[in-house]
Amino acid sequence: MAGTDTPQRPILIAGLGSIGRRHLRNLVALGGPPPLLYRTGKGQAGDLDQDVPTIYDLGAALAQHPQAVVVSNPTALHVETALAAAKAGCHLLLEKPISHTRDGVDALRGAVEARGLTVLVGFQFRLHPTLAQVQTWLLDGAIGRLVSAQVHWGEYLPGWHPAEDHRLGYSARADLGGGVIHTLSHPLDYLRMLLGNIEGGGEVIRVSAMTAQQGGLGIEVEDVACLTLGLANGAMAQVYLDYVQRPPSHTLRIVGSAGRIDWDNATATARLYRATTGSWTEALPTDGFERNDLFREEMRHFLACLDGSESPRCTLEDGVRALDIALAAYESAAAGRMIVLA
Repeated sequence: MAGTDTPQRPILIAGLGSIGRRHLRNLVALGGPPPLLYRTGKGQAGDLDQDVPTIYDLGAALAQHPQAVVVSNPTALHVETALAAAKAGCHLLLEKPISHTRDGVDALRGAVEARGLTVLVGFQFRLHPTLAQVQTWLLDGAIGRLVSAQVHWGEYLPGWHPAEDHRLGYSARADLGGGVIHTLSHPLDYLRMLLGNIEGGGEVIRVSAMTAQQGGLGIEVEDVACLTLGLANGAMAQVYLDYVQRPPSHTLRIVGSAGRIDWDNATATARLYRATTGSWTEALPTDGFERNDLFREEMRHFLACLDGSESPRCTLEDGVRALDIALAAYESAAAGRMIVLA
């Protein structure tokens, strides 16, 4: 068939930290387009499993006409990199959070819209199989009217990359967009996914928060945060985050007028209690499910978005909304008052 020998345009991976290397491995494992790497050389690239062309200037990398760019550099550089890529006509897999400020976000939105580009934001929990079951239960009204939700997520920051000084990573530095609210912002997105469209739910419209440095980690950003999110229907969600907890814990509980849903990231298990029957229903992942399965599925989904067979499960607008909630939390903590979102 004509055209089958046409070389595929590469996918540029911008940033070779741990998440960039993970995206690279999954792209190669899935047999995707050839990878091309852009890095500044300021960070640690780590060991790569294969030789991949590497360019140390973003303009020169974009001049290779990649079809898409995976933006996986530090948070503070996301919008700058994504905007340059969008102006070059590249589709985007934009890591979360999309930024640590609103600066440049509207320009990025405009560049994407003007060129009709595809953007997938890297909130990979949207692809979690048992969170999908939680969403189905909620949409089916299994626990009645929504009352509240509680997320508890704590992890020990120095244990993430033991061979590295945790104080130097982007998660610990204000100038690179760190802090526990930004770095562990997944619940700000998956709560919207789960609660935003169900009967009696709705968008987050109010945010209150407190933050502190209580872990003795020697970092310049908050290591613990407590957020209360007010939903449009009057229900509320509480989000607790920390960089300190050992052993780690990441759980979700959703309370309704007719039951309860529990989810545990450690076991990837979801449980539904129906008050009408007094019984539990359990949803388990497939045998052998592991953390990288989420990232592999995210890359598969992104490639499917590029060929037009799927639509992004987490759009740029979803990323902007999560950022607005995070920024409102910081504003609330600084001002000592509730922030009302537009």
